[in-house]
Amino acid sequence: MNTQTIEHKVFEKIDYSDDKFLDFEFLNCEFKNCEFSRCDLRETDFIDCKFTGCNFSMAKLKETGLKNVQFTDCKLIGLDFSVCNDFLFTVNFHNCYLDYATFYKKKMKKTSFEKCSIKEADFSETDLTSSIFSDCDLSNTTFIGTNLEKVDFRTSQNYSFDPQMNKIKKAKFSNIGVLGLLSKYDIQIDFEQ
Repeated sequence: MNTQTIEHKVFEKIDYSDDKFLDFEFLNCEFKNCEFSRCDLRETDFIDCKFTGCNFSMAKLKETGLKNVQFTDCKLIGLDFSVCNDFLFTVNFHNCYLDYATFYKKKMKKTSFEKCSIKEADFSETDLTSSIFSDCDLSNTTFIGTNLEKVDFRTSQNYSFDPQMNKIKKAKFSNIGVLGLLSKYDIQIDFEQ
């Protein structure tokens, strides 16, 4: 089957719900307020693309190529990014809902998560070296065997993980946020005022 390449196009307010994209390659395309819920995006490549205000609820991402892709104001709840194609996998998120998303074993160095809800997500064994979590809610998100070296958590909240089960050398935390690293000890800390 020949790959169909689409370049430099803007797609706006299109409903792709339940559709199948098979053997497509999108280069420098922009998707605005599109509906991708339950869409089968298997083996589709998105290269240097932007998604704004899109809903990806229950979309299938097996072997999907996300190569330098920017998501803004998108709903990405429950997506399994771990099954995406690893080759040149590069994503960034701004003001997105990533609750229940899975990034298991992904290489995501220097990824930017800005003003995102990332509740109950899974970053187990993910390489997040030098990534930034800026003003994100990480309630009940899993970090086990994760490379968090040089990750900036200073403006985020509700993260909690065991430093002994993750690499955290030179990671950055706020005074209050660092308490999430002690949660396994079930201790009470009172700050003098």
